[in-house]
Amino acid sequence: MKRAIFPGTFDPFTIGHFSVVKRALTFMDEIIIGIGVNDNKKTWFPTEKRVEMIKRLYTNESRIRVEAYDNLTVDFAQQRNAKFIIRGIRTVRDFEYEETIADINRKLAGIETILLFTEPELTAISSTIVRELLQYGKDVTPFLPEGLDINL
Repeated sequence: MKRAIFPGTFDPFTIGHFSVVKRALTFMDEIIIGIGVNDNKKTWFPTEKRVEMIKRLYTNESRIRVEAYDNLTVDFAQQRNAKFIIRGIRTVRDFEYEETIADINRKLAGIETILLFTEPELTAISSTIVRELLQYGKDVTPFLPEGLDINL
């Protein structure tokens, strides 16, 4: 069983995140979308709502689980018997950051990180930008996966 964690804040879950999950399902048996709880981060949607939105999005996909966690990602992965962490990369800056974390996670727990480069047409999309658009009352549906209901 090849199980991976796809960690993030997912505030909200964008079409970029959706693309990473879809592509990772081609080589993983199961993916746990782990919504990290970070009390220092100001979020738009409460954790419980993010969990519910993403669960509903994947209702018909038995290989996806969605859970919140409030510890180190590497510890969460070990607790769920995941041998891999999936991360999406949009920029060189993302790569440098993720490389450092991947090295630490491998040393701490032997967990490998698989980096998937964002599809070129999605590189400008981020949860931060979507939150800013929401703040100003803009329509964000072009940046969200079809079927993600942010009005739960």
